[in-house]
Amino acid sequence: MPLSVMIVTLNEERNLPRCLASLQGLAGQIVVLDSGSTDQTVALARQAGALVEHRDWNGINEQKQAALVLCSQPWILSLDADEEVTPELAIAIRQVLTDSHAEADGYWINRRTWYLGKWIRHAWHPEWRLRLARRDLVELRGVDPHDVLHVKGTTAKLQGDLLHYSFQDLHDHLQRTIKYSRIMAESYEKSGLNLRWYHIVVSPWVAFIKRLVIKQAWRDGWRGWMIAFVSMFGTFAKYSFMMEHRLARSSNRDGRCRIPVA
Repeated sequence: MPLSVMIVTLNEERNLPRCLASLQGLAGQIVVLDSGSTDQTVALARQAGALVEHRDWNGINEQKQAALVLCSQPWILSLDADEEVTPELAIAIRQVLTDSHAEADGYWINRRTWYLGKWIRHAWHPEWRLRLARRDLVELRGVDPHDVLHVKGTTAKLQGDLLHYSFQDLHDHLQRTIKYSRIMAESYEKSGLNLRWYHIVVSPWVAFIKRLVIKQAWRDGWRGWMIAFVSMFGTFAKYSFMMEHRLARSSNRDGRCRIPVA
């Protein structure tokens, strides 16, 4: 197939074999850009016939951009190592690749997440992400730690889910929430986002209600409630880290610690 699949990795020996196995007979090229794995990630990727390159980590968007440069096929599919292409989705992708008059230049794929022993049907679903696109029309946008593909052309949706095995357990979920919240806070700081009181006081509750009520996480049972509460915590942590950065800057300037109001 005229398809390059790009995957960014770091110590993914647990997830990568499942991801690579789901691409058999689908990808003309698999690009694995590794940032210094100390497990069997690199060896597993090479055994699967992937093009493996190393690049020191400098944020997800720069890493994905570097992987995109290595792609040589007319179409690209961006995957994470903890994702798996279902047979139904593989069929839909093949139909696009073999159609000389494909209806769109980029395709949205619905992702379904496995969480604490069960598929999540509401809190994180549907979760449409643009992942398949014509190589010469795609560009990477987004704010670390979240990369976003953008296509200069028309888009459509594909049938079939992309399976996501994101968190090993609750401890992993909480750890990564703190990590991503800190990275997001740093990205917001670089962008010059104004920090106001309601970001810390109100925004976490908005995130909780959005996840629990609008996305109907309550229908996922206790897992949905946990997801909603962690979402609330992550939003609070993100803006709290921003506050911490600004307090540190204020203190360094004149030795006094002032709480920023804007």
